[in-house]
Amino acid sequence: MTSHRIKDVARINRHTIPEDTDPDYKFRYIDISAVDGSGDVSVPDNDTTFSSAPSRARRIAPPGSILVSTVRTYLRAIATVPEHESDLVFSTGFAILEAEQQVNSRFLGHYCLSQPFIDEVVSRSTGVSYPAINPSEIGNLPISLPAPDEQRRIADFLDAETARINKLVALREAQELNLNERSYASLSEVLLPGILTSPSGFWPWTWLPRATNDQPLVRLGYVCRLQNGLTVDGKRDVSGDVVTRPYLRVANVQAGSVTLETVTEITVPRETANRSTLRPGDVLMTEGGDLDKLGRGAVWRGELPGCLHQNHVFALRPEPDRLDGDYLALMTRTLHGRCYFESTGTRTTNLASTNSSKILSFPIPLPNIADQHNLAQQAQKTLDAIDAASQSLRRQRHLLAERRQALITAAVTGQFDVSTASGRNVTDGVHP
Repeated sequence: MTSHRIKDVARINRHTIPEDTDPDYKFRYIDISAVDGSGDVSVPDNDTTFSSAPSRARRIAPPGSILVSTVRTYLRAIATVPEHESDLVFSTGFAILEAEQQVNSRFLGHYCLSQPFIDEVVSRSTGVSYPAINPSEIGNLPISLPAPDEQRRIADFLDAETARINKLVALREAQELNLNERSYASLSEVLLPGILTSPSGFWPWTWLPRATNDQPLVRLGYVCRLQNGLTVDGKRDVSGDVVTRPYLRVANVQAGSVTLETVTEITVPRETANRSTLRPGDVLMTEGGDLDKLGRGAVWRGELPGCLHQNHVFALRPEPDRLDGDYLALMTRTLHGRCYFESTGTRTTNLASTNSSKILSFPIPLPNIADQHNLAQQAQKTLDAIDAASQSLRRQRHLLAERRQALITAAVTGQFDVSTASGRNVTDGVHP
């Protein structure tokens, strides 16, 4: 192998759209988020114009050129521009590499995905809040090149083997998506038999099955009270009888779970804290967020004694002899919960919100407390089994990604002879 610098074997950012471009000039714009970790580029269907595109839409990348993210946060955004695509304009967050004659463009693309190259990009990135590498510094990164015929053989080998791995990853992703749909359907049918097959069609909750005498439909506010949280107020007087407590924010409340990796503290008067202290068994709901997650509840188990909650997090406190908290939290994740909160939520461009009156008006089938407990246990058992299968699929995807990375690194750095390597062991232990 012979040693070079990237700029010796590839031109960097050769083509850029000038500022005086016709405002009506049309193209398809690719941002960093449109490039995934496996080297695929998601090309949008619709054109944009120069006048309406973001100011960072300036890089022109011809087919076959290599995209390298200059921002460490998106370091895995490394890909090859599809050969069949034209009229593509890329973000200035990319360095565009065009291979010269002495380097095979496919080999260069694989090399840029190898661990030595990525490590060099990381080590030379600068900045605290938004670490990045200058495209000219990418040009100074080292690259070792085998003979041209060997570059082609390595590229052929890696094209075939990474395609095989990527296919397995896609299959695992599809299986995980199917499991998520299965989880949603199973939960809905366990708690609301017939909701998927026999909706009543009765207004206003047309999606619900017909109510029965042993499961009357009641307004949530009849069996549950709602506790509002506290606001962060820098002008609040904290000179008297005050307490410092952990403080739960919207980011801590997920669908079906509470994440406590990052919990802040707040100092407030004791009286204020007493009005917003969570109790074990409370069901937490957020006021706003993505529409498909609106209204999903999570049960507070008392993980942090004396914990307070933000005003954008509602704490629902069920009457213990009439409503089971786990039953309520699971009910919010059913088709009924989704239909109700999506139909009553207030929508903005990207987010949606609800309020206390809409939450307390949520109609909920109410069997006796023992049946609620049994239904919740049955539903949770099914969800746990599906989640275990999903975790297994995620582990397999992680291992496949590691295998792909190791294979690329070993091949482009000459750690094995691709002409004698079958590569078939990349699927060992992982079956479609």
